[in-house]
Amino acid sequence: MATKILVDADACPRSVLQICFRTAPKYDIPVWTVASFDHNIESDYHVVVGNASQEADLKIINLTEAGDVVVTQDWGLAAMVMGKGAQALSPAGLIYKADTMDFLLEEREIKAKLRRAGGRTKGPKKRTAEDDRRFEYSLNKCLQ
Repeated sequence: MATKILVDADACPRSVLQICFRTAPKYDIPVWTVASFDHNIESDYHVVVGNASQEADLKIINLTEAGDVVVTQDWGLAAMVMGKGAQALSPAGLIYKADTMDFLLEEREIKAKLRRAGGRTKGPKKRTAEDDRRFEYSLNKCLQ
C-alpha cells in the first residue's frame, strides 16, 4: 500500500494533478507536489524549491520512501526513486519497470548527444483524454 503520491509538478499536466487529487482520498493517502517557485500550485502538501537545475528532483528523492508512488516524466528521477523502493509513473500512464529502465536512460543519453551536436528531437505529443484515462488507470493500479 502506498504511503503517499509525490508529483514532480514542474512539468506535470494540470489534468494529471487533478486526477491525483481526486484519486488519493479513495486510498486515504496524501498528494505531495514539488515545484519551483515559478509555478503556482494549490496543494495541501506543496514543497517550493528554487529554480536551479535538478532542485525539484533532489527534493523528491529526499522525500521519497519505500512504497510511495512518484509521478514524473523524468526517466532519471524515476530510476532513482525506484531504487528507494517506490513506484514511478509517467503522466502518460506508463508504469516504469526496472527491466526497461536501462533502455530508457540510454535513449535519453543518445537524444541529449544529438541535441548537443545541433540536432533536433521531437517534443511530446498533444495531451488527449485517452492519456488521462490511461494515467488514472495506471495510478489506481499502483495504489492497489
